[in-house]
Amino acid sequence: QLPLAGRRLCLYEDGTELTESYFRALPPQTELVLLGPGESWRGCASDIERLLAAFCSQQGAVVEAARRLLTDERAPHRQKLLADLIHNLSENILAEDKEDDKKWFEGLESRFKNKSSYLRHSCESRMRGYMREVTGFISNVHPAARDAYRGIIDLMADKLKSVKYNGCYFDRREEEEAARLCTAEGWFSCQGPFDRDDCPCKHSINPYSNRESRILFSTWNLDHIIEKKRAVVPELAEAVKTRDGKEVNWEYFYQLLFTLDNLKLVHIACHKKTNHNLSCDKSRIYRKRKQTHEIS
Repeated sequence: QLPLAGRRLCLYEDGTELTESYFRALPPQTELVLLGPGESWRGCASDIERLLAAFCSQQGAVVEAARRLLTDERAPHRQKLLADLIHNLSENILAEDKEDDKKWFEGLESRFKNKSSYLRHSCESRMRGYMREVTGFISNVHPAARDAYRGIIDLMADKLKSVKYNGCYFDRREEEEAARLCTAEGWFSCQGPFDRDDCPCKHSINPYSNRESRILFSTWNLDHIIEKKRAVVPELAEAVKTRDGKEVNWEYFYQLLFTLDNLKLVHIACHKKTNHNLSCDKSRIYRKRKQTHEIS
């Protein structure tokens, strides 16, 4: 019933206008809107806008608008929009202490009194886990080199303890340190696959906002760019075995294993589980021993 001239087809979801080539590339069952001359469609979010507009005018219109919104064939999409709206309205980003946002702490041990302490603990746990993996690899080290390998493990452990297992990266109160990974408000962005700005989906999250975001954030991964199991730890073991009087640059391996020099925060969907095909910098595996001179 629409005139041929001036009619257009767009996506129901976001209002993107379709070209013929784009239309042919759409998957089956894609929802579309047919527009006549002068008509526009800005996506299904406009349904929510109409509901909110009715709320500002009269109560009866709100009830009727909500009924239509949630009972027609597009109800599942709209229900998700409403759920997302309610989810966003429940955010309490600025609250830090348990007394100010009790719901955020539901399901956690009572010892956590503020949000930063829990997220700091989570980061520390991951770092301790990496340390256990490095320690557990000792059975693969050549027997003659195991004492030297243990010595490096001890140096790394002392370094980690001195910086509180790098938990400051996830503590928004430690602004100077945390600024490398997030803002003072606690927003985190996905840095996958390899570059900080290379996430195709632009994933971001604020685990301080509400309980659901805190739980979802636990599924994000810290990904080693030069892989821990495939590259860094085996290279360390080999370096200790073949050092031949040279001093292993354990601080370089420490940076690869435990710091943001080689760690990136990634959404679970952007975590590249396949081989990264990256290796350690051969020029940094050893370092010159400090020269000592006797004074006669």
